[in-house]
Amino acid sequence: MTKQFDVLGIGNAIMDIIAPVPDQLLIDHNIEKGGMTLIDEATALTLHNALNAAAQTREVAGGSAANTMVGIAQLGVKSAYMGKVANDDVGKRFGQGITDSGLSFNTPPAQSGATGRCMIAVTPDGERSMSTLLGAATEFTIADVDPELVKNSAVLYLEGYLFNSDDTKAAFVKASEIAQAAGNKVSLTLSDSFCVELHRASFKHLVEHHVDILFANEAEILSLYETDNIDTALDALTKINTVACITRSEKGSIIQDTTRRYHIKAAPVDKVVDTTGAGDQYAAGVLAGRALGLNWEKSGQLGSIAAAEVISHYGARPETSIRELSKTLLS
Repeated sequence: MTKQFDVLGIGNAIMDIIAPVPDQLLIDHNIEKGGMTLIDEATALTLHNALNAAAQTREVAGGSAANTMVGIAQLGVKSAYMGKVANDDVGKRFGQGITDSGLSFNTPPAQSGATGRCMIAVTPDGERSMSTLLGAATEFTIADVDPELVKNSAVLYLEGYLFNSDDTKAAFVKASEIAQAAGNKVSLTLSDSFCVELHRASFKHLVEHHVDILFANEAEILSLYETDNIDTALDALTKINTVACITRSEKGSIIQDTTRRYHIKAAPVDKVVDTTGAGDQYAAGVLAGRALGLNWEKSGQLGSIAAAEVISHYGARPETSIRELSKTLLS
């Protein structure tokens, strides 16, 4: 049975607000250069105003899963997204940005608080210093899971960054159960080793009982299974019939389905400019490849091409058509 959507993503709905600024702005607002700091709502609003005053800002409706879903949509695959924003101007612009990118997005906004946002201050040396308010994004609950949308999406894609509270964990489990009951696939990205360390037991339970396709980098998968041996971690996933898609930076990636392990080379890059979004776009390439009928090996190659494109420039979204770069693979 054909589904309305090929992939549905659930994640932290975060508006990226990017502006070139002088170094003095970092000093004035106690921003750690080159770092990422979580901030409260009052600080976020003050800093947002400062960025607007310092330069012409650029906004991108982002967050890890949103970036992946946009990458999938750019490859011509039918996609949808669920994430929580507030009923404010930033939330309205986030929703417009997501739909303008080709995604379906209908999650009801929170009626209080502020939309999550990541203020990215770019200094003259090119360094990116990030200050992040999670805001309404963390208020995603079971009530925000649209059962019909989940049923009508062939693959559910879950962002590990959002898996950080009892409410969001319950929402992930509920969405996964709906997807499984409808005969759909469930995929998960672990997102960050820090997330894994905080919620290891919950992640393992989710993977063992609900996840068909797991995305992680090498450090994340080793942390999940508390080992320093990649084969041990991969063997654990084989035992539960979970497909593993493991990125290894310049070493490429490993995709292991239930019968075979593929070692996929990294696509060549003239110069690595910004690794932000590499894992997100790798997942986009793999999931889009599968939706387009490619086998796991070719889907991994498409993921490598998408990751290589995004690390060749600033920003977490492709600036060159991945479909054009991959026309031989997709023909």
